[in-house]
Amino acid sequence: MRIISGSHKGRRLTAPKNLPVRPTTDFAKEALFNILRVRYYFDELSVLDLFSGTGNISFEFASRGVPNIISVDAHNGCIQYIDKVSEEFSFPIQPIKSDVSKYLENASGKFDVIFADPPYDFDISQLSSILSKVFEKNLLNEEGLLVIEHSKIIDLSELEHFAEVRKYGGNAFSFFQ
Repeated sequence: MRIISGSHKGRRLTAPKNLPVRPTTDFAKEALFNILRVRYYFDELSVLDLFSGTGNISFEFASRGVPNIISVDAHNGCIQYIDKVSEEFSFPIQPIKSDVSKYLENASGKFDVIFADPPYDFDISQLSSILSKVFEKNLLNEEGLLVIEHSKIIDLSELEHFAEVRKYGGNAFSFFQ
């Protein structure tokens, strides 16, 4: 995995092999950040990264100057890796070890971007549950965006707050406002 842009552009990161993750491909990540950079000034954002895994998305946001990032994952190894890299690069990332569903039940605060990359075996009802909790808890700022990464064979366009979908290879990003 590598950081595509920002202060640490081109840096390669090698996560431990024993982590249960499927990092977002560089191709899909670059496309996602091209969409986001048109909408936002990164140095003004507050980001919540759910199912953060290796921290791939959090590191990209941090490299681009995002001052406030919370990364949530249930796996202790993932959280330790995010914490290690964040300290090494002085990234403003707060890693939190928690089941995402439980975290969302107790979450407070507002975010400009919430990125969720749940396991690809999540079905529509599980993805809908994430969406519902984000909007029930009012976690997005007024111009905020929830982005769910999922398999391109899943269609989330019927869910409430759906704005658009973008597909890249086997990945899809569904955007909710």
